[in-house]
Amino acid sequence: MEFAECALSGPLHIRPVRHGDERGYFSEIFRAEAFAAAAGDFAFVQENQSLSARVGTVRGLHFQTAPMAQGKLVRCVAGAIYDVAVDLRHDSPDYGKWIAVELSADAGNQLWVPPGFGHGFCTLMPDSVVCYKVTAYYSPENDAGVRWDDPAIGVEWPDVADAGTLSAKDRVQPLLAELPALFSVKDQY
Repeated sequence: MEFAECALSGPLHIRPVRHGDERGYFSEIFRAEAFAAAAGDFAFVQENQSLSARVGTVRGLHFQTAPMAQGKLVRCVAGAIYDVAVDLRHDSPDYGKWIAVELSADAGNQLWVPPGFGHGFCTLMPDSVVCYKVTAYYSPENDAGVRWDDPAIGVEWPDVADAGTLSAKDRVQPLLAELPALFSVKDQY
């Protein structure tokens, strides 16, 4: 696996190596000690999967607050997505900044989104399936988000991004300026 740092401190773009032959390929997509050496010692406790039928479906920007803050290891197993991470650590020099990586089944790449970051994506192909491991169980009491189109964050979503696909929850997420100081660069999860 190849681990590449992103423009923000914390997220990692992971490219598993594929070994192919006439039958197809084999790829090691997760190895605990390699991940720990690159990202830190995180344990994954739950794995989630979503299907988005329409191109332009927007999900996010989501996160969970402490003590249930989640890191996410995201991959697209069918189709393709524009995957976004936003730094929400109030004392980070990158607070409110974002990165995006195109994840696709064809590429087999992944994005590590650490605790303290908001996460969301936009589908680039129909019937896109996203799988992600998380470091804390889902907690309705700690479920939170920030507006996907907050101008203070300024995510440059693909032209296909369709606000009409937002969930009822995502239509009413607060702006970044409305969030309290939820995360710190000093937090240990």
